[in-house]
Amino acid sequence: MILTDTHIHLYSEDYEDDRDQLIENAFKQHIERFFLPAIDSETTQAMYDLEARYPEHVFLMMGLHPTHVQENFEDELKHVEEQFGQRRFYAVGEIGIDLHWDKSTLAIQQEAFRRQIRLAKKHKLPVVIHCRKAFDEVFEVLEEEKSDDLFGIFHCFTGNLDQAKRALSYNLKLGIGGVVTFKNGGINKFLDQVPLKDIVLETDGPYLAPSPFRGKRNEPEYLLKVAEKIADIYQKPLAEIAQITTQNSKDIFGI
Repeated sequence: MILTDTHIHLYSEDYEDDRDQLIENAFKQHIERFFLPAIDSETTQAMYDLEARYPEHVFLMMGLHPTHVQENFEDELKHVEEQFGQRRFYAVGEIGIDLHWDKSTLAIQQEAFRRQIRLAKKHKLPVVIHCRKAFDEVFEVLEEEKSDDLFGIFHCFTGNLDQAKRALSYNLKLGIGGVVTFKNGGINKFLDQVPLKDIVLETDGPYLAPSPFRGKRNEPEYLLKVAEKIADIYQKPLAEIAQITTQNSKDIFGI
């Protein structure tokens, strides 16, 4: 059995003191594949260092996170493009729109989102989309950019069934994490209406720890809690959930 975490910030300073031990703990739970989203240029080297330490287990994305789209976003997008000119990545991410913290940057967030979707198409790579309090705004851009070569993951999906179906219509799989274990999370009520072939597992660590660890640091091994909840929702053996969702991740990332 192999479980795949399609979205974890393993390079985060939150893991600085015990990162290797946490990764070893995850290995013991059959969690062997970690896909790391980029945030901005300041996190790039930490991602590269971690990949060098675990080359068989750590796979990198490159992109500019929407909460880091600020006045210097042109410089940050240039950095992203330069990295793609130097090496291989497995996705453009995480990208998207976040209106939780700052609505004043919506216009430049939309611009950065569009340009990074086009970068993904250019390199024939998936996108990994961040959406917080911005479903309409994200869907607006996706509607403009929809095409056969647009595909990827709607990371940390927290919407309703109609929004899930719309996300799937853009050739995206749903990234399901700790929220599915929350009593008031919502998605556990309808997720069984989404085909298993259309979901992947994630932690989004160190954020969004699943129950019973909600509010604490999310650790890599907690992906198992997400997988167990998915097994319960779909009434399938854990090993089958692992097999299907890992295959789904391979279909998206090509590895």
